[in-house]
Amino acid sequence: MSDSSREADSSREADSNNNTPPPQWPIHSYVFGGILVLLLIAVLRLLAPFFTALLWATLLYVVLSPLHRRMTRNLSLDNLKGKILRNVWAGVFTVGTLIIILIPVSVLVFIFIQQAIELEQQARELLYESPEYLYGLFERISGIIYNISFGQLSVTGEDIMNQIAGALANALQHIILVGGNIARNVGSFLLSMLIITFSVFFFYLDGPYLFRLVMRAIPIKSEYIGTLATKFKEITQNLFLGYIIVAALQASVAYIVYTIFGINGSLVFAVLTFILVFIPMFGATLIWIPLGVYKIVSGDVAGGILFMAISLVFISGIDNVLRPFLLKNRIKLHPLIIFFAILGGLFVFGFNGFILGPVLVIFFLTVLDLFLIEHKLDV
Repeated sequence: MSDSSREADSSREADSNNNTPPPQWPIHSYVFGGILVLLLIAVLRLLAPFFTALLWATLLYVVLSPLHRRMTRNLSLDNLKGKILRNVWAGVFTVGTLIIILIPVSVLVFIFIQQAIELEQQARELLYESPEYLYGLFERISGIIYNISFGQLSVTGEDIMNQIAGALANALQHIILVGGNIARNVGSFLLSMLIITFSVFFFYLDGPYLFRLVMRAIPIKSEYIGTLATKFKEITQNLFLGYIIVAALQASVAYIVYTIFGINGSLVFAVLTFILVFIPMFGATLIWIPLGVYKIVSGDVAGGILFMAISLVFISGIDNVLRPFLLKNRIKLHPLIIFFAILGGLFVFGFNGFILGPVLVIFFLTVLDLFLIEHKLDV
């Protein structure tokens, strides 16, 4: 047979192979797949009560893992000494996480509850026992608004009293409700702290192995899994550095400033500052400007002006200096989208939304990019 004939036969055989229909999955494969899905749902249901603890343990591990890897990169796990040191370093980082983060947060939660209760009691006294004081206060505020707006905004003290006092009472009642739920579930709170500590230890000990174990259970191409895993790591680290750390620093400075100027419930207002700094343009000003105005209309004009000047420099100024330095355009997402992602996350997932909101948005955009690449769509 000539070479040309053999090439023709090979070409027909290749065409025949290319046109062969895909293999048919037997029925037992579908049954097995169904059982796998049911078992996955059951496992997720088992882990659901611990979702919050596992989420924040994962966040702590992802943020601190670069430092942990740097400290353990020269360890050899082929000998007993290396294995012992691996456990020692996991314990050291877990204890450090507990002392530096978890215990202070727990203490702050209970101080927050105490101050919120005191604020609620003071608000009740003002609203129901001294209404004439509030009315006079809001009359002075209405005069300030009228002068600042050059006569364009005219509101009465009664209008401000009905709006602000009602909103303040509702907000404080909500804070008390949340604080009361935490106080009534101290055991559950402490159990969550214990689970976080326990989980963080094993993440430090066997993080890469646990990661590979989870990734094997996701039926997506390995390169896509790697892309999503890298994106999750980048999101959590940069969100923590560029947003949560900056917000925590602003809240810490705010707590010091509020305490120095004798603001009642300084920790409560510091926590509110931590939340509101995520709002673009306004941020912490939504807290310290009303507090400064309150001091001015209460008669402490010099103290109120000094309070607002210091707050402008040392509270709001932190955001303008540190966030660009820490982020350095690592999160290529408009701040407005980040804001709505965090806000929507808080509404849907509660406090977990600080992380889940932005993660879901950036994951969606990443999966969209992978889909367009997979299907060769040029958008």
